Amino acid sequence: QVQLVESGGGLVQTGGSLRLSCAASERTFSKRAMAWFRQAPGKEREFVAAISRGGASTDYADSVKGRFTISRDNAKNTVYLQMNSLKPEDSAVYYCAVGSMSRYSDLYDYWGQGTQVTVSS
Repeated sequence: QVQLVESGGGLVQTGGSLRLSCAASERTFSKRAMAWFRQAPGKEREFVAAISRGGASTDYADSVKGRFTISRDNAKNTVYLQMNSLKPEDSAVYYCAVGSMSRYSDLYDYWGQGTQVTVSS
């Protein structure tokens, strides 16, 4: 079973940056798409970004397009989310997931435990 461990969350001011990392426990990671989702208190989990298994294709939610960048290093079994120009509405628990490239969470088989991102105004 694939285990995913996120890191890099924290508290940052509006306009600041953070880089999230998600390390997978198995090499099969490189054969699957990866994604980031987020969930704020009282809200449903929402899609943030996804990247194909080779990294050639990416997809972003409109709310983060132009500010966030998803990337992966298959040699390190790691996917990243570079978040720039952060806004208070970006505050949430961020989850990485492994599965089929999609904006739908149901198509992802494995999930990390989440990392908290808080953006102060």
